Amino acid sequence: MDCIRECGRKAFMKRPKTSEALCQECFYEIFENEVHETITQNNLFKSGDFVAVAASGGKDSTVLAYIMKLLNGRHNYGLKLILLSVDEGITGYRDDSLETVKRNEQQYEIPLKIFSYKDLYGWTMDEIVREVGRKNNCTFCGVFRRQALDRGAMALGVDKIVTGHNGDDVAETILMNLLRGDVARLQRCTSIITGAEGALPRCKPFKYTYEKEIVLYAHYKKLDYFSTECIYSPNAYRGHVRTLIKDLERIRPSSIVDIIHSGESLSIREGVKMPTQGTCSRCNYISSQELCKACVMLEGLNKGMPRLGVGKSSKVKDAIHVLDSNQNLEKGQRSCSSKGRQISKKQNRLKSRLGTEIEHGKCNDGSSSCLCASEKKETTNSIEDFEDSSENLEEVHNCHSDSANGLNFGDVDIENLGILAKSVLSHKNTL
Repeated sequence: MDCIRECGRKAFMKRPKTSEALCQECFYEIFENEVHETITQNNLFKSGDFVAVAASGGKDSTVLAYIMKLLNGRHNYGLKLILLSVDEGITGYRDDSLETVKRNEQQYEIPLKIFSYKDLYGWTMDEIVREVGRKNNCTFCGVFRRQALDRGAMALGVDKIVTGHNGDDVAETILMNLLRGDVARLQRCTSIITGAEGALPRCKPFKYTYEKEIVLYAHYKKLDYFSTECIYSPNAYRGHVRTLIKDLERIRPSSIVDIIHSGESLSIREGVKMPTQGTCSRCNYISSQELCKACVMLEGLNKGMPRLGVGKSSKVKDAIHVLDSNQNLEKGQRSCSSKGRQISKKQNRLKSRLGTEIEHGKCNDGSSSCLCASEKKETTNSIEDFEDSSENLEEVHNCHSDSANGLNFGDVDIENLGILAKSVLSHKNTL
């Protein structure tokens, strides 16, 4: 069969998107030109932009890095490119894929920067999965990864981020938000540029590109990419929607683009209250709540409630207030107990030092009328220390009254210290 474009070459494939018979060279040309048209028609970049290419080592990001390098030179975009990778800490998956990204750095001559969950959040995905199990682990990874890309990009000082989200991904996201009834995300997910209201816009040059065509391009171009699926993804909700999309595509190849165009045509009726974008009170990341999702999830992980960030926003907010109250109470109890023990030790030492000398006023020479000069100076210093200790004791009492009932002060003997205090203060007047 000849190529449908009448180039004189034999067709070697049936294009997934249109079912056209194409030769290899014509397929490359069409693929590259469609991505270029997507970039120019949507004004994704301007000359001089510093652009971070989100690189995972998979087929999408590898082809994206290759295409961005190719088109930037061919059409003189005037972009400065850098590869940006995130190490989630998934043993046997991400460590291997990052080796592919490091090879891409050399192959495409684009610098690479890697940021890790461990450095940014103090947790790896392996550690998180051990806490939360495999039911909602992709929720944690998705939230942390999005913020990690933004944090990394801001640290590098880039103007925009480009991601390898393809047409299949966009169609899946539209159906997922439709099934969940998430109107706010349903309105945003079809945008080719997201996050424009924040500091770092994200662009999707592959928005209308089929996943199968990306695989064919990478295969016949012999690009170096990592093809193993994440070990934690089989239980993801997206996997069920992906299966539905593939079944629809098998029946009707244009179904992916049809779903995307349907999502673009959706509009929200006037008067419907939508979430307003603000910033997180802790990390200043974009959020429609007081705390962003990443901070809520970290709060739960750090306080032994890993599923805290999976529930409804109202319940999450109440739970965080309870956790904060308990933490402040425990901190006050620990502070009072520690101060009480310190005073106990100090006043026990004062007892042994002052002892009978204060009660009887005896000197080393056996006389009882006065203290000798050296002991008088030492006793005066001890009395001053005791007065400071008494003030601290009063502070502990005040602290105790504000904390939980039944707080144990250890070995502080309040009654005996009161008797000793009277003796010390009365003796001070005779010095």
